[in-house]
Amino acid sequence: MHLVAPSNIVVGSLVWVEDPEVAWIDGEVKEVNGEEITINCTSEKTVVAKISDVYPKDPEFPSCGVDDMTKLAYLHDPGLLQNLKCRYDINEIYTYTGNILIAVNPFRSLPHLYDNHIMEQYKGAAWGEMSPHPFAVADSAYRKMINEGISQSILVSGESGAGKTESTKMLMRYLAYMGGRANKPEERSVEQKVLESNPVLEAFGNAKTVRNNNSSRFGKFVEIQFDQRGSISGAAIRTYLLERSRVCQVSDPERNYHCFYMLCAGAPEDVEKYKLGNARTFHYLNQSNCYELDAVDDSKDYLATRRAMDVVGISQAEQDAIFRVVAAILHLGNVDFAKGQETDAAEPKDDKSRFHLKTAAELFMCDEKSLEDSLCKRVIVTRGESITKSLDPDAATVSRDALAKIVYSKLFDWLVDKINVSISQDPGSKFLIGVLDIYGFESFKTNSFEQFCINLTNEKLQQHFNQHVFKMVQEEYKKEEIDWSYIDFVDNQDILDLIEKKPGGIIALLDEACMFPRSTHETFAQKLYQTFKDHKRFSKPKLARTDFTICHYAGDVTYQTELFLDKNKDYVVPEHQALLGASKCSFVSSLFPHLPQESSKSSKFSSIGSRFKQQLQVLLETLSATEPHYIRCVKPNNALKPAIFENNNVLQQLQCGGVMEAIRISCAGFPSRKVFSEFIVRFAILAPEVLCWSYGEVTAIKRILEKSNLSGYQIGKTKVFLRAGQMAELDACRSEVLGRSASVIQRKVHTYLGRKHFVLLQLSVIQIQALCRGQVARHQYEGMRREAACLNIQKHLRKFLARKTYKNLCFSAVSIQAGMRGMTARNDLLSRKQTRAATLIQSHCRQFLASLHYLRLQKAAISTQSAWRARVARRELRKLKMAAKETGALQEAKSKLEKQVEELTRCLQLEKQMRVDLEESKNQENARLQSALDKMQLEFQETKELLIKECEAAKNSAEQVPVFQEVPVVDDELMSRLTADNEQLKALVSSLEQKIDETEREYEEYRNQESARLQSAVQKMELEFRETKGSLMKEREAAKNSAEQVPATHGVPPIDDELMNRLTAENEQLKALVSSLEQKIDETERMYEEYRNQESARLQSAVRTMQLEFRETKGFGMKECEAPNNSAEHVLATQEVPVIDDELMIRLTVENEQLKALVSSLEQKIDETERKYEEYRNQESARLQSAFHKMQLEFQETKGFLMKEFEAAKNCAEQVPSAQVVPVIDDELMNRLSAENEQLKALVSSLEQKIDETERKYEEYRNQESARLQSALQKMQFEFQETKGFLMKECEAARNSAEQVAAAKEVPVIDVELMNRLIADNEQLKALVSSLEQKIDETERKYQQSVNQESARLQSALHKMQLEFQETKGLLTKECEATKNSAEQVPVIQEVPDVDDELMNRLTAENKRLKALVSSLEQKIDEIESRFDETNKVSEERLKQAMDAEMKIIELKTTMQRLEEKILDMETEDQILRQQALLSAPSRTMSEHLSIVASGVSYI
Repeated sequence: MHLVAPSNIVVGSLVWVEDPEVAWIDGEVKEVNGEEITINCTSEKTVVAKISDVYPKDPEFPSCGVDDMTKLAYLHDPGLLQNLKCRYDINEIYTYTGNILIAVNPFRSLPHLYDNHIMEQYKGAAWGEMSPHPFAVADSAYRKMINEGISQSILVSGESGAGKTESTKMLMRYLAYMGGRANKPEERSVEQKVLESNPVLEAFGNAKTVRNNNSSRFGKFVEIQFDQRGSISGAAIRTYLLERSRVCQVSDPERNYHCFYMLCAGAPEDVEKYKLGNARTFHYLNQSNCYELDAVDDSKDYLATRRAMDVVGISQAEQDAIFRVVAAILHLGNVDFAKGQETDAAEPKDDKSRFHLKTAAELFMCDEKSLEDSLCKRVIVTRGESITKSLDPDAATVSRDALAKIVYSKLFDWLVDKINVSISQDPGSKFLIGVLDIYGFESFKTNSFEQFCINLTNEKLQQHFNQHVFKMVQEEYKKEEIDWSYIDFVDNQDILDLIEKKPGGIIALLDEACMFPRSTHETFAQKLYQTFKDHKRFSKPKLARTDFTICHYAGDVTYQTELFLDKNKDYVVPEHQALLGASKCSFVSSLFPHLPQESSKSSKFSSIGSRFKQQLQVLLETLSATEPHYIRCVKPNNALKPAIFENNNVLQQLQCGGVMEAIRISCAGFPSRKVFSEFIVRFAILAPEVLCWSYGEVTAIKRILEKSNLSGYQIGKTKVFLRAGQMAELDACRSEVLGRSASVIQRKVHTYLGRKHFVLLQLSVIQIQALCRGQVARHQYEGMRREAACLNIQKHLRKFLARKTYKNLCFSAVSIQAGMRGMTARNDLLSRKQTRAATLIQSHCRQFLASLHYLRLQKAAISTQSAWRARVARRELRKLKMAAKETGALQEAKSKLEKQVEELTRCLQLEKQMRVDLEESKNQENARLQSALDKMQLEFQETKELLIKECEAAKNSAEQVPVFQEVPVVDDELMSRLTADNEQLKALVSSLEQKIDETEREYEEYRNQESARLQSAVQKMELEFRETKGSLMKEREAAKNSAEQVPATHGVPPIDDELMNRLTAENEQLKALVSSLEQKIDETERMYEEYRNQESARLQSAVRTMQLEFRETKGFGMKECEAPNNSAEHVLATQEVPVIDDELMIRLTVENEQLKALVSSLEQKIDETERKYEEYRNQESARLQSAFHKMQLEFQETKGFLMKEFEAAKNCAEQVPSAQVVPVIDDELMNRLSAENEQLKALVSSLEQKIDETERKYEEYRNQESARLQSALQKMQFEFQETKGFLMKECEAARNSAEQVAAAKEVPVIDVELMNRLIADNEQLKALVSSLEQKIDETERKYQQSVNQESARLQSALHKMQLEFQETKGLLTKECEATKNSAEQVPVIQEVPDVDDELMNRLTAENKRLKALVSSLEQKIDEIESRFDETNKVSEERLKQAMDAEMKIIELKTTMQRLEEKILDMETEDQILRQQALLSAPSRTMSEHLSIVASGVSYI
């Protein structure tokens, strides 16, 4: 592939040049001679090549490669190989090529790439955000299915051994992780069953080939079905073309299917049961010398397959039947045939073959003779008769192999169907994700019909890949009518026409040849040569007579036609069908169901090729209905070993997989495309003006792209197409615009956080300094203590060492003395032992010499006796030999031998007869047991019907029993007392209801009165404020008019300009400070309001949630308690006369006393709640009244003060003379005014500090409130959980106590009428308690509403006061400015006469009034702060009250719940007693029938 033309090559350039060994090798250009260059390669050899044959090398190529090969600077073959090899060397085995994932098989375990942590990282990640991985492909398919509602498919392709099966497992694991849903602990989920089905299918469908130790010899398409929520709801597995011929034919060094080797290496009991042995002893397995695989334990795989079968729902009986069939196939392969007595007849070759034939018949559970006939004979059915034809040994062998293949194929199909049933398909599924794992291209030394079908499959999938990756892109470019150049690619449609075209294709010619009996593979090959002699994709090898070669997309493959016809025929031999269909094993017979007679006679021809082509068409239709995703698996080497990367092999796989073409289209075209509307919505921020209605979509897009300085893009009809990397540039510009906006917000936030951090840091520094000083002092004190302790320790240590030295010396002297004395004693003992040993040795030596002499004499005597006896024996032997020569002795021996032979023959016949008799007796016994079982089943059915009739009769008789008059044996006094107690309870409940109604009515009246009073007060204040405002406006207008009437004096010099300018600037600064203070106050109030609203909403939601959970828990408890009550209410009335049980009446009395106590406690708690509510209402009313009174007083004072100020200003203006000579303020007065301005500035700064302090207090208060509310909510939730658990335990205890009531023989029952009345009273009490609970809830809700209304009303009043304060402050500021202006307009004369004392006094008084105004402002700010603190305290008290009320309500609800449970317990006990009384009578009648039924059931 030549994607990048060579650039200008000069000396020193780095280039790639072709190499016959490693495909491409890099080097440096040393010399350029026209079109030829000299290159020094890195392998230390010099190469001369043409410039057109080399490619440039990227000098800045990263050492670890790139994750997407479309990002490479140079896109050519050596660049791709270098990138893949660099990533492969660092165990990065996955690489993107656009939207295609390339997976290079590492041939080693990499568990760190596939754990749950990795899956969590890829969950929801955008494509390309994480490193390439199959999890990313699976996540993309899953997200598109959920977001777009379109089914997806993932096509995993590659050569055999490239790792397709493992990649498929990873995909299914991730889809199970994403779409898994919770199941019961004992149940297996659908995704687990799908994953666990892989070992079963691999065991029966995978085998070792030349290129792969675990090659799938069948195609598998897994449909994982999802529901609307994206959870896995079902799955299905479709399989294609199992390689049947591998069962009988295995070439070296391959293996047969794994299940055969697993069974031979299985458990010893299974091997013995199926009469198996070493795999080398079976013909179907010993055709190859490979029996074991490296790092594979067949015995462990056998156990794993068994466990997987358990998971997918295959029972133990079915598993035994499956492996019985597998063992039968192995035994069947060891049956050899030889010529029989008849001409052209076959029979088992020897006893070994007959043994395996018999074992196969036993495992198939069919007749041995019938199995032999089905293998050695054929029945030809004609019109009038049937003819039996014997087969020769070769034909019998073919028949044996055909039977083995069809049985294994049926077994595999049954396993697939069983797995599909187990994993429960979802017919109503809306979406699915299909994972296709199918064999890759195969080209071996011998390629038969299986390789032909496999390569056809890959040709079809390659065409599908071309259509979706190549053609769809180009057609979209045409549809959008953009400027692009057409890109050619290799199309394989001519190969598909050559293989499957009708008529005239290879498959059609093969089917035609199979339909003619006389056709052979030679005639079929000649037909192919004649038909396709001019076809460019078809050729005939030179030295072959029946082979043919097809030029596939992946390369040339030569096929051998010897077995094409036999493998293409898809039929079952009628004898095999009849034999196995009649098997005694239900599993074997289910594999071969009986065919209708008409279909068996017609036997319409069908072929494997045609059926496979139909399956392939269905698969492609399924893939076409989904959105595909591609994973191309690559095998780095043919040795199947890690760390080996063969460039030629990898390059050929990339070219065959279409990866190069995909890269060329992705980079030559427009990989990024967006719909107009989506593009404008996403990138309109880059050009905000395009959002105007005057811009069209195309104009807006052009404007955005022009401002982004992009070129090379195309705009179609509905989409905009971008070159590679342009989408990233647009996103970067968009992020930059958003970042600038965010930086402004961050600057403000950082300022606030920095100041807050500084304050906290300052406090922390002070605390740290204090701690450090304390630590230093403690350290000095500790040093002094240590110094004193060291002196003391040294003193005692010296004493200890001196004492220890003395003791050591003393101990050494004693030890030396003891050693010397011991050595002397040991020397004496040693000398004594030596003397004793010498004496003992001498005695034993004398004994040995005497014994030796005796033995020599004994041996001589025995030798003499033996010689004499031998002489006598030889003489006797000569006599016996003479006697044996006589003929009579020989005849007698012969007759004895004949009798022994006859006796052995008779015993053998007797043994055979005994075996036949034993088999007949066994069959008779089975038949007898079967008939007895049928008889017992009939008796059981009759007994069951009789029992049902008896029950119906008993029921009818119970209904028809007349009602006797009840004999009251009731204690009248007790009953009257109980009745009176119930009446009192009713009266108490009614009084509670009246009190609750009265409380609600008083609350409603109080709320109406408070609303009216507040409205009237607010209206009155508004009227007074309007009047004051109007008077102020009038006074200000009058002062303005009077100031304008003052005439200006001519020729009078002005006041000092510098001083006046400074005063003016300071006044402007004061105004700015006052306005900033107002803003801070408003901001603080707004933050407080938002926080309070949030806290209120959160508290309301938490309380509401707890109430809902409490009601759910209560409902659950009621249902649990009512369950035994409902079950007991169905008990019928008994015929016995009811009598009251004294013990039960006492218990009822105690329960009534408890009910009264509970109701009284409820009444007390409700009274306590009402009293607290009344106190809170009075406190709130008094506080509100005092606050409004205080506000009115302040308003009146402010109003009077302002009136006085305006009257004084008016008088001052009226007294100004209209003379030409105007007196001017003295310098002393000006200094005093300057000093007062400085004081005002100091006051303003103090106000700022106070506001900052208020904000800090507010922040601390909010944090404290949040922590306190969190702790309160947690505590309430914890108490609620305890209450809930307590209720559950109470319900469980009630249920257990009801079940544990023992049945008595004679149970006296309470008076029915009295009990009914008590039950009715209890029901009324429950209803009253529930109504009380509802009213308490309603009271709680109204109380919460009142608290919220009071908070809102206080907030509105505070807000109104702040508005009035701001308006008053504004008026004062304007008046001060007017006074200043009037003062500025007063002219100054050169000759200063005496100052008017009266005017000076007036100005002094006005300054004092200004000071008073400032002080009043300070007081008002202090008052606002105090009110804020009071509001915080009130909110804390209200929160505490609300929590206390909630706790009391929870206690009330808990108490009522216990009351209801006790009532339900009473009712349950009554119903149980009634049920016991009812069951006592009919139990005696039905005991006999029940005993009969129980005996029948126990026998069954």
